[in-house]
Amino acid sequence: MKEGEFLAIVGKSGSGKSTILNLVGALDKATTGSILFNGKDLAKISRSEMANHRRFSVGMIFQSFNLIPSFNALENVALALTFGGMPRHKRKNRARELLVKMGLENRLTHRPDELSGGETQRVAIARALANSPRVLLADEPTGNLDSETSAEIMALLTDLNKNHGLSIILVTHDLETAEKVSDTIIRLKDGRIAETIQKREVL
Repeated sequence: MKEGEFLAIVGKSGSGKSTILNLVGALDKATTGSILFNGKDLAKISRSEMANHRRFSVGMIFQSFNLIPSFNALENVALALTFGGMPRHKRKNRARELLVKMGLENRLTHRPDELSGGETQRVAIARALANSPRVLLADEPTGNLDSETSAEIMALLTDLNKNHGLSIILVTHDLETAEKVSDTIIRLKDGRIAETIQKREVL
């Protein structure tokens, strides 16, 4: 995968899509083979290096959002900045800046149960971007959203990729969506690559 590329990984449930994201995101560690990320083999790094990789190299968004229910939007994003080591006096401003970019300037003090599905996912995206990752990992980010909201979230991800240069790996079962947004599609079947489709060349 090239820097600045939008890569979609497509396949049925159980084909290995989420496993790939967990390995690239250092949530799991490969027992065989190599995963090269910016020249470093993620299969051989230490636990502390895995933690730093999760904090600073990748941002992750999930189908189920994974926000802390008792925290409001600002606090959820600020928590990621805490883990990233940002000084306390800078966290709130950085979190607010990210949420405003997500169009949530009027929802900063709302908890997840007070937000719509689309708003909740925007908070999750702001959290994923908090520590300026090199790659955004998106695991079925529109799986719990209606079609209109899904289109809005995909447009947001496309903007982050095309206009801000963020590399994105999207996992989805929806080939139609993958074809609309990605530069490259990898189709998985039973844990193996069945097909690679190069749609646009990334320079």
